[in-house]
Amino acid sequence: MRKLAILGAGSWGTGLAVVLAPRFDRIALWAHEEDLAVSIEATRENTAFLPGFRIPSNVAATHSLETALEDAGAVLGVMPSKFARAVWSRALPHVAPGAHLVSATKGLEQGSLLRVSEVVASLGAGAPAVLSGPTFAREVALGRPTALVVASTDPALASAVQRGFSGPTFRLYTNPDPIGVEIGASLKNVIAIAAGLCQGLELGANSTAALITRGLAEITRLAGALGGQPRTLAGLAGLGDLVLTCTGELSRNRRVGFELARGRTATDITGSMAMVAEGVDTAASAVELGRRSHVSLPIATQVDRILRGEIPAARAVGELMERSLKEE
Repeated sequence: MRKLAILGAGSWGTGLAVVLAPRFDRIALWAHEEDLAVSIEATRENTAFLPGFRIPSNVAATHSLETALEDAGAVLGVMPSKFARAVWSRALPHVAPGAHLVSATKGLEQGSLLRVSEVVASLGAGAPAVLSGPTFAREVALGRPTALVVASTDPALASAVQRGFSGPTFRLYTNPDPIGVEIGASLKNVIAIAAGLCQGLELGANSTAALITRGLAEITRLAGALGGQPRTLAGLAGLGDLVLTCTGELSRNRRVGFELARGRTATDITGSMAMVAEGVDTAASAVELGRRSHVSLPIATQVDRILRGEIPAARAVGELMERSLKEE
């Protein structure tokens, strides 16, 4: 894999370009916005989404999917989940035969409730490997030690991506359970909104610890119902990513919850954010997926109700605490 194409030039796509640059001869960083691609090329910095980091010289930003994908031995999708189908649909006709496909998008497709790897597979391509774990783009770009997983039912694909992407500060573990990894990656953002609510309501550390623990139980139940493995959710793509997103100051989803607790609406909050908080769109999809799978998701359900404006945050917490008593 001498050339890597990264589809998505937000903070995560840019952070990956920075950390993976030493691993490839060339990296093409595709930006949906033409002016963003032009700006990155001119300034060698993504001032819109990851300011303060110089883009390595072997990374070329482009607005052309065909240019980005030409001769690419690996294609890494980092677009928001709501754009995944559209971008992959446009990209796949230009992907070189035999190229390794990887998805690092954390979310579910609205309506179909498909995981992003399922979206790609539905377009006629093989299911991509899934890259996930506890990662903030800024820390990755800073070269701080990071560990994550690459999941695929194809061991050869997972191993190839592991070898191609791993470096001194970026360690990949293989995992055979893309279902568990993608469900963990998607629902942790919803639980992180709830963690922000706890912070905004000043409920203390006890409540946050309980929330993370019970949130992990919800995620594990849903993943298991869909065919995922509980051990996956005890690892980097489950507990690790959940803890980071629920407690880290750089978490956009946690920030959404904090602002909701202070009385702002979801529309107002997301309208003022430059980057996507995936949990806002994922909450409703998670609740519906739970309903279809006959899995109880009390925290995700209350987050969805708050986001819809159906119930104030304080009341939602009260209802969670007053649910019927049961075994853990």
